[in-house]
Order: sequence, then structure tokens, then C-alpha cells
Amino acid sequence: MSPGRWLAAALAACALAAAGCGGAQTTSQPAAQTPADASKLRAQALVDSGNSAFRVGDFTTAAKRYAAAAVVNPEDPAAFYGLGMALAKLGRDDEARVAYARSRELSRGEIDHDAMPHEVRYKRTTHP
Repeated sequence: MSPGRWLAAALAACALAAAGCGGAQTTSQPAAQTPADASKLRAQALVDSGNSAFRVGDFTTAAKRYAAAAVVNPEDPAAFYGLGMALAKLGRDDEARVAYARSRELSRGEIDHDAMPHEVRYKRTTHP
């Protein structure tokens, strides 16, 4: 299976898993929250969970969390970059390159480097 097709299949599978992980909502959340805001919060929670798994060396779980975040918010470069890092640690370099490329595409001039968690920061480099 090509890396692009695998990534699409993984993201679809994670979307199904993420849909079932929502849990009950508490009344502490504002009622005026838009679905887009809720998606961003859910994606950020998944990225944070992926960061935690990555820090302890559980790269399989980290990849799953980052992929789920990418499904929930497909415009989040941190989710794709984290996915690339985890896939690279798992030796899945072709798939990691696809995720890195998507992150780079999304973050071109639009992301505040200091606001990004240190686990997913990266320097843009020029490759030959």
C-alpha cells in the first residue's frame, strides 16, 4: 500500500476511534461554543496526549493520537508533524515524509513557533 493511501486509511480509522472517545460533556463548557471551536479543542487534547505518549517512548500510541488529531482538525500542522515524528520513530519513513510535508504545507508562515509545544517544533531546513 502506498504511503499516501496508508495515511488516508489510518486517518479514517482514527476518526472512527476518536468519535467514540468523546465522553460525556460537563456543564462547565460554554453553551455558545461552536463546533469548529470544539473540534480545535478536541484536536489539541489529542495532540497533547500524543506528546505525552511520545515523551515516554510509546510511539505507536503517539502516532494514533496524532492521526486522530489530524482527522478532527485537518488544518493543524502540529498534528501532522507529531504524526511524522512518531512514524519516523517506528521506522515508517515514507509515511513520515508524507505527514511532514503536510505539516510544512499547513504551517507556511501561519504558525507561531513559540506557541507550538517543544515536542513538535522543528526548524525549516533546505534539503539538496
